[in-house]
Amino acid sequence: MIKRALVSVSDKRGVVELGKALAEHGVEILSTGGTASALAAAGVPVKQVSEHTGAPEILDGRVKTLHPKIHGGLLGRPIPEHQQEMAEHQIAPIDLVVVNLYPFEATIAKPTTTLEEAIENIDIGGPSMLRSAAKNHERVAVVVDPDDYTMVLAALRTGGLSPAQRFALARKAFSHTAAYDAAIAAYLSSIDDSAAHARAQAPSRRELPDTLTLQWRRLYELRYGENPHQGAAFYADARSPLPRAQSKRPTIASAEVLGGKQLSYNNILDLDAALGLCLEFAEPAAVVVKHNNPCGVAVDKDVAAAYRRAREADATSAFGGIVAVNREVDEALAKLLVETFLECVVAPGYSAAARDLLAGKKNLRLVAASGDWKAPTGELAWSVRTIAGGALVQSVDNGMVELANAKVATTRTPTDAERADLGFAWRVAKHVKSNAIVFAKDGVTVAIGAGQMSRVDSVRICERKAGAALKGAVVASDAFFPFRDGVDVLAEAGAVAVVQPGGSVRDDEVIGAANEHGLAMLFTGMRHFRH
Repeated sequence: MIKRALVSVSDKRGVVELGKALAEHGVEILSTGGTASALAAAGVPVKQVSEHTGAPEILDGRVKTLHPKIHGGLLGRPIPEHQQEMAEHQIAPIDLVVVNLYPFEATIAKPTTTLEEAIENIDIGGPSMLRSAAKNHERVAVVVDPDDYTMVLAALRTGGLSPAQRFALARKAFSHTAAYDAAIAAYLSSIDDSAAHARAQAPSRRELPDTLTLQWRRLYELRYGENPHQGAAFYADARSPLPRAQSKRPTIASAEVLGGKQLSYNNILDLDAALGLCLEFAEPAAVVVKHNNPCGVAVDKDVAAAYRRAREADATSAFGGIVAVNREVDEALAKLLVETFLECVVAPGYSAAARDLLAGKKNLRLVAASGDWKAPTGELAWSVRTIAGGALVQSVDNGMVELANAKVATTRTPTDAERADLGFAWRVAKHVKSNAIVFAKDGVTVAIGAGQMSRVDSVRICERKAGAALKGAVVASDAFFPFRDGVDVLAEAGAVAVVQPGGSVRDDEVIGAANEHGLAMLFTGMRHFRH
């Protein structure tokens, strides 16, 4: 039975509606600050915490809920000893706590935030109340997520929250405070000791902190991992202590699965790879991925034409593949998609006519990933790979050198058409496992050599796959050529221009080989290894 609730939230989504519903059920509402003002302005009866405790807010509001009448009301249990002490000290039980914490990460994300401002935005009372309530969840319901208000109100109308519901809410509360503390620890450990004394300045911060605590929220269990004997689940990044608007970048974790079987572990890996590559292109583009590598990529005047060319670039590998397109799937594209067995399609959206057509493919997973479909720039994100006993953490590879700024290393300068294809191939190579070689012509991949121990072997694979079709194509290599033999085999295969990072001790030898063969060669100065 909920008779008294303490409501104090940073994320005010739905809090007025919640307050009105609680008041209609005769629940006394205690509150503070902006939440109390918002509820009062909406006509919801509210009692200030200071009035409830009989103690004023002090120390610039730092101390307001840290009081025995608050924490005693939360931690007291329905046993004679506790009830006697609570009565003796005039402590009324609090049955519901609705609290979420200020998004600390949003504060420190502002480049002008000083260390003093960041520290002032560390919530003390909120986490204390959440932990007290969550510890005593058998008697006190604790809510941190506005999405749970509906469940709480429904339970209020039907006799109260079940033990299972209370336990689930308590788990979420502890996850909420854990993420909050992790953000604070990561921020403070990213600041050099020398900067820690200049509290009135925005401190310089290391990209990778001394302490890194990552948190993921399980979306759902998977049937198995890479292989049937491995257990697996799909988790979403939950580092932010509050639900927040999704990043502008579309992700598979935030996407909606519209139809087909549940995504598998391998589906998710391949969807992420396909989406990441498709985001590189502004023009209509299609990507076909197999085993985490693109097997066909194309751009064209419309997305249906782009998909047709991407599929035909390697029709054998496209069977059972994963497709990403950066425009809405319309009826014309849907007709092409149903011609081949595919595992998944990811796109910004699907027209009604396309949905009707694709519905006939019962096992085809349709994934809608909303957001700004372009490559992220300046958005800090971490890539984490575990090894036995530890983890490797790096910033995500958001780098891309536009070829207008690339150095022409050879005597011959690429033509405008070659430069356009080099730019296309260079974007594709960034997403191919090393050692990566990408042949392209007229905005479509001709052949891709991926994941080989030798760059020459990657070229040979392309020769076996495409043969004479390589003649007149351009080539992108994700890293430099350590010897001239790589350039020699490219020329033998029919390449006319090459883009690569450069930086080898034998660059002069490689450039000389390119000049001998009449190739144009660009140096980007940036490599894109993908292990």
